[in-house]
Amino acid sequence: MSGPDIHADIIEDAGAKGAAKEEKETRLMRMGRRWGEWHRKIVGHSHIGFGARIRMLVRQREIWLVLLAVVVGCVAGLVVVALHEIAYLIQTLLYTLPPEQRLSGLGGIDFGQAFIPAAGGILLGIIALLLRNRKSRYVDLVEGNALHGGRLSMVDSLIITGQTIVSNGFGASVGLEAAYTQMGGGIASKLGDLFQLRRVDLRRLVGCGAAGAIAAAFGAPLTGAFYAFELIIGTYTIGTLAPVMAASIAAVLVSGLFGHGAPIVSISQAVAINFPQIAVILLFGLIAGGLGIVLMRLVTWVEAGFKKLNIPTYLRPAAGGLLLGGMALISPKVLSSGHAALQQAFESNPLPIWIAAFVVILKITASAVSLGSGFRGGLFFASLFLGAMVGQILFAVVDFIDPSIFVDDSVPMLVGMAGLAAAIVGGPLTMAFLTLETSGSLPLTVAVLASAVASSMLVRETFGYSFTTWRFHLRGETIRSAHDVGLLRNLTVGKMMRRDLKSIPLGRPIREFRRLYPLGSAQRVIVLNEQEKYAGLIYVSEAYADGVDDETAPIDGLMRFANNVLHPAMGANDAARIFDEAKAEALAVVTDLADRTVIGTLTEAHLLRRYSEELEKVRVDLSGQR
Repeated sequence: MSGPDIHADIIEDAGAKGAAKEEKETRLMRMGRRWGEWHRKIVGHSHIGFGARIRMLVRQREIWLVLLAVVVGCVAGLVVVALHEIAYLIQTLLYTLPPEQRLSGLGGIDFGQAFIPAAGGILLGIIALLLRNRKSRYVDLVEGNALHGGRLSMVDSLIITGQTIVSNGFGASVGLEAAYTQMGGGIASKLGDLFQLRRVDLRRLVGCGAAGAIAAAFGAPLTGAFYAFELIIGTYTIGTLAPVMAASIAAVLVSGLFGHGAPIVSISQAVAINFPQIAVILLFGLIAGGLGIVLMRLVTWVEAGFKKLNIPTYLRPAAGGLLLGGMALISPKVLSSGHAALQQAFESNPLPIWIAAFVVILKITASAVSLGSGFRGGLFFASLFLGAMVGQILFAVVDFIDPSIFVDDSVPMLVGMAGLAAAIVGGPLTMAFLTLETSGSLPLTVAVLASAVASSMLVRETFGYSFTTWRFHLRGETIRSAHDVGLLRNLTVGKMMRRDLKSIPLGRPIREFRRLYPLGSAQRVIVLNEQEKYAGLIYVSEAYADGVDDETAPIDGLMRFANNVLHPAMGANDAARIFDEAKAEALAVVTDLADRTVIGTLTEAHLLRRYSEELEKVRVDLSGQR
């Protein structure tokens, strides 16, 4: 090989080695940068504590929120197991239940046991007396997520849970689902506070707690997830799917380790759903929706009846317990939420139609008396049992007309369960997934969804509330769902107004007004009467208009909006309506409509800008953006 060729090979080889070395150095530099980024994220600066670094990760990366949701789901599963066992232990001790026997499945109770619900009412009355000086009212999950950004009081959650355990344990016709979800959501809220989660993430985590609780209670992760989407978070987004499902699955796995979470019923046979069945099922849904409205109204009527009788609040649970005990002597199916009674309904032959109707009337009355008299609990499972009984009644009617429509009573019972529960609880997809996970039958799920949708539509069109939002309405709240309206609710006139006031006494001449406020010094001036109260508002530009020639004339003729004022506690929606009615660009804010002491001004432009900013925050929340 000649000299130049050797030289060229050496140069080429050196170049290749140099390129390889440069590539290696570049690769090491990239690895170093990546390590530096991860080091900064995980370790951070030396003055940042470990807890703060973890909080930073949870706030910045969605995967960490999912891991936190798994923790919440595991805790929720344990909470469901513990609360269920406590309530069952109380029932076993008070009613001397045989092993593996549930309260609502008893064949009968003794006369002395009929006074047990009243004893529970006395205990609740004592608790009410001990808490009578508590000024703040209890905040549940829906209200906490709708108004407070997911912030819940653990003290409130413990009190609500304790009252629910006493109510259910002593036999009141209520379920434990309210306690399950309250504790699951309360623990999630406190964990979110610990990690300083953003408002949107805290609301999602509270939904994860509720989803885990319902999933563990029914052994149905999809049911728990859509319970959270429909009732606690208020919407479904991509951003909520992973944490909520992770929490539901974790809760079911944890509760399953302790032998809990078995499906409430099991349907294995094939089901054919065609047009005749769908038509009847839609009718079933409408009937169930109407019955749900009756039950919700009946609770209010019972409360009003106790008030008219002038029974003290702390004695009402005891009085309601006496009534409930009398009904339990007739049929123990009215006691507790009705788990055993529901299982018996699916495992036994259908009841005669008149007996089933009597059980429905008795159970509805027992639930209304329990809640109306002051017992604490939910209607989730009670509505499932009632729906099953209604399904048996409707099956008997349809079977008399055309026996070929339904082979047995299991389909009408599931349809009735979904329809009545959707009317009262307010989650049609939740009920559909409960059926899917119970039966494994897609045609049956479609039928149940049709019933749930028909029931929900009837309730929304004629009544407008689920049981939870109906209770909010009775105490003056306007919450219709768990959507985050807290941001807009907190956007009040008092927070948006400007306090730097320009004012002038009433009756002063225009000359003095022009001297005090030349063009460009202010846009508007408040006019005060002799008592230094609001009299009107003057635009400075109008005082310099071409038609204003008499400088000795009083400013009274330039005043506008004498009867249009804002209050600091007024919400953005109400303020916008007043601006629109007055056709005003700015209005004065007064302390009271009677006192009319001016404390600030607010422009329509600033109101609309702030309102748009808050709507954008809500839009980002709904879209799942971080």
